[in-house]
Amino acid sequence: MEARTVGDRPISELPKAHLHLHFTGSMRHTTLVELAAEHGVHLPDALVEDWPPRLRATDERGWFRFQRLYDIARSVLQTPDDLRRLLRETAEDEAAEGSGWLEIQVDPSGYAARFGGLTPTVELVLDAAREAGAAAGVGIGVVIAANRIRHPLDAKTLARLAVRYAGRGVVGFGLSNDERRGRAYDFEGAFRIARHGGLLSDPHGGELLGPASVRECLETLKADRIGHGVRAVEDPRLLESIVERGVTLEVCPASNVSLGVAATAADVPVRTLYEAGASIALGADDPLLFGSRLARQYELVRAEHGFADAELAELARQSINGSAAPDDVRKRLLTGVDTWLD
Repeated sequence: MEARTVGDRPISELPKAHLHLHFTGSMRHTTLVELAAEHGVHLPDALVEDWPPRLRATDERGWFRFQRLYDIARSVLQTPDDLRRLLRETAEDEAAEGSGWLEIQVDPSGYAARFGGLTPTVELVLDAAREAGAAAGVGIGVVIAANRIRHPLDAKTLARLAVRYAGRGVVGFGLSNDERRGRAYDFEGAFRIARHGGLLSDPHGGELLGPASVRECLETLKADRIGHGVRAVEDPRLLESIVERGVTLEVCPASNVSLGVAATAADVPVRTLYEAGASIALGADDPLLFGSRLARQYELVRAEHGFADAELAELARQSINGSAAPDDVRKRLLTGVDTWLD
């Protein structure tokens, strides 16, 4: 095998798309602390002095703690200006990391009670995303996500809402939360609505459960992308199907380590997936809880898996090609990847 030379081109200058980022989880830690003080929200030590928190979600207790911290963080978003600040700062951070296109995932049900209902919440998020993206020079699409621990009928409501805003900022429909507590199979109806409405199918799977979870996303939900999906390596035939169908896997190395899916970044099967021909979009998942953003994921792959600059550039291309970015944005970013290699 030809030896690979690991390069030193700046990762922050590599144009890329970020396809796996959760709404509250994108918040800066400093902003969390400031908003908590402003609104009188008490933060546990894990979100202040001991940040980033020590997490492990491979058992029920660990996932409960992770979800509790996320819910506490979400509670500091109390006004429209708070949401606008979050998106403005997230767009600025994406631009600084070389991301020219962001798809941010949000379950509006978690914010609706505070912002006047589902529809006003979605309209607020979309308006704030347009403002933030224009100011930072980053295109932003929104993936509306159902919560798999809620009833599938709730997911259908969200899917219909998402379709209403297809072409107006909403680009996909997702499924998040603990995959051990809600099978993808149960949400087929919601995803059918979303697909027929022209949205990408983008469920989570193959993070805390194995290949069977990934297969349900692939076969039942007709996934265009799969959030995480790393456990597909445990079933070679499944991985072949993913490659054949051109499904993009949103791989989040730091998240996988923090939640105990992999012991170390070197154990996240990025190289195995890449060499099998899978399309990969590296993602930061929840920087607020995991302590690192998008560029760090590329740095981990370079350091722990020996990806040369040409391979990092190919990962960037895969993220762009797996996105819902408009053709002009896609072309500009792909041209920028070639320039980064020159």
